Amino acid sequence: MSLDAFSALLVSGLVLGSIYAMMASGLSLVWTTLGIFNFAHGVFMALGAYVAWTVSDAAGLNLWLGLAIAMSVAFMAGLGILIERTVVRPFYGQRDMLLITVMTTLAVMMFLEKGIQMLWGPRLKQLRPIVEGKVSLLGITISAQEAFIIVIAPLVLAALWAFLRWTSTGRGIRAVGQNPDAAKLIGINASAMFAVTFALSAVLAGFTGILLGSLRLLTPGLGAEPLIKAFIIVIFGGMGSLAGTIGAAYIIGLVEAFLITIVGFYWAPSALFLILIAVLLVRPEGLFGRRVA
Repeated sequence: MSLDAFSALLVSGLVLGSIYAMMASGLSLVWTTLGIFNFAHGVFMALGAYVAWTVSDAAGLNLWLGLAIAMSVAFMAGLGILIERTVVRPFYGQRDMLLITVMTTLAVMMFLEKGIQMLWGPRLKQLRPIVEGKVSLLGITISAQEAFIIVIAPLVLAALWAFLRWTSTGRGIRAVGQNPDAAKLIGINASAMFAVTFALSAVLAGFTGILLGSLRLLTPGLGAEPLIKAFIIVIFGGMGSLAGTIGAAYIIGLVEAFLITIVGFYWAPSALFLILIAVLLVRPEGLFGRRVA
């Protein structure tokens, strides 16, 4: 393999890893705090992109893309709170909460996908790139949008880490995730923390959809494949470990880029699952998870 080919694979892997890291971190945050998997997370990604397109494109409101991103982020935050209050909160504390929320979030996923089809129609759409042009990275030329994704993802994730570590709300989310009953005893509003968590998760998914929507055509199923990868990453990195999820996302992105070259685009997902199974046979708690005695 030539140096240019290796550089191209590395950059491709970083782009994929950046997308997966932001997608999976929101999914991991909900799992860590609420103990559920949100199957509507993928369609949040598509919806965020469609809202931004509606505001920014000439066929829509034809407004500034920055305003479109801000409006999409605000919309996704509100939607996250609404979904948490209507289809998750009623089942807190129930014995079969995990199974019930699987069904309710799957129902939300299907409802929102059909809603996107009805509102925006079947015609394919694409967002304008946030950053236009070409840049040189590691000796190869890539789009400025791809370079922007590689740069912005660590900044977004660092901001998330700082929020969870240094703000009172972030510390409240972490406390509720560790022990909700103890958190309530010291005066933390667990219900409010759950709502904020869902809002953060929806914002991360929507913003990821905006970034991806400038590289791919928009479809109602835009987030379906990334959602599957996000589930893989959360398990691969270690359940309940946000740092492990982020590390696993970049590993998966790089591995996938190399697998596409070695075994082809068609077989790469299957090979990825085989690698996951092999890792879990050796480390059932995940690559970065802690073994429970």
